Amino acid sequence: MGIFTSLDKEQKRAVSLLSIGTFLEYFDLMLYVHMAVLLNELFFPKTDPHTASLLAAFAFCTTYIFRPIGALIFGFIGDYVGRRVTVILTIMFMALSCVFMANLPTYAQIGITASWIVTICRIVQGMSSMGELTGAQLYLSELIKPPARYPAVALLAFASAASLAVASLVSHFGLNWRIIFGVGAIIAIVGAAARVFLRETPDFTEAKRKSTNLHTPQQSYAFRKEKKVDYKTLWALFLMDCMWPLCFYLSYMHCGTVLKYSFNYSPEQIIHQNFIVSIVQISTYLLFIFLSYKIYPLKILKIKLFISSAIVISYPYWLNNLHHELHVLLLQCCIIFFAADASPATSVFYKYFPVLKRFTYISFTYALSRAVIYVITSFGLVYLVESFGSWGTLIITIPVFMGYIFGLWHFEQLETEKNLSSTMHSPEGRTCKTGHR
Repeated sequence: MGIFTSLDKEQKRAVSLLSIGTFLEYFDLMLYVHMAVLLNELFFPKTDPHTASLLAAFAFCTTYIFRPIGALIFGFIGDYVGRRVTVILTIMFMALSCVFMANLPTYAQIGITASWIVTICRIVQGMSSMGELTGAQLYLSELIKPPARYPAVALLAFASAASLAVASLVSHFGLNWRIIFGVGAIIAIVGAAARVFLRETPDFTEAKRKSTNLHTPQQSYAFRKEKKVDYKTLWALFLMDCMWPLCFYLSYMHCGTVLKYSFNYSPEQIIHQNFIVSIVQISTYLLFIFLSYKIYPLKILKIKLFISSAIVISYPYWLNNLHHELHVLLLQCCIIFFAADASPATSVFYKYFPVLKRFTYISFTYALSRAVIYVITSFGLVYLVESFGSWGTLIITIPVFMGYIFGLWHFEQLETEKNLSSTMHSPEGRTCKTGHR
């Protein structure tokens, strides 16, 4: 891409390896998401629709509930050992879980044991994916300078979205799911081997050098401790991170349930329709990758927020007036295209966290937001929709949107303060530009 012409050879290699690795790992992770309507019937007992919805919610949420634990584990490794080691380990764990999935007997063969084993595999996948995306984003954020940094980091989100589409595509063609998970394990191992050639980021290397060159362990500990995290900034990032899982669940999972029970869609038909939605999602990320090189990312987020709020808040109205399955598809595409998330501004947010605490706090915040929102939506919507109809979704969507608005406002304030500080300290009163050229 022309937007990356300013990168040197090492930076281009890092972008390529991390983007491919993220694609591979999220391909493995999203295989189950897209094939859940099929695999849940193989690994869980058949029950009435209500209980089946709860079991499906349980299978979906296990990937995310344990992500905060994975964030703490891989965050510790990332902040104390390095970003490079972390992105290698995460993809290896994903490969191992895929090997187990590919050879796992079904519920009809070994009973409830199959349900437990598949749940454990999903937990491992969720924990490893936590270190993957955050580690890759931090690596590129610390390696590349603006404005090329913004599209480079956004490319990782594109890679994860592309994996969603490919996972949906292979599911649509009805390929044997065991073969798919086996292939996923192989390509994950290849991705891990390729990452061995990455070097550690300059920011982490310099911060680590300053910490380890101190005379005593007590001084090194004090050096890390004095780099405090602003908890208001942490809270703002958490609230912004809550938006994407809400939009994702409404578009893919909840609309999938509507197709199943209101339009009698088969699992294969739902998978096919979600594939179309994932193509729209890929197009969205490509658009914002290019825009982020020319337009400051926070401005892009404000535009997305304005449109997304109108769509999601009116979501119950559209659900109550769906007369054709194409209307559901249009609603899904609108939600996913204008979903207000943190991309392409993630690297803008990350710089407000100290280097030697950055991985732990950012990954934990990201993981916790996914766990909280997916649990609330997966289980909460089952009861809210039963009690209040489609309007019950507003009980979840409105608070999430209010939190996102606060988070975006907070980071805008931080950017304003930083720009004012740069102006005041620049020679002869010249304005120092941050972000774009």
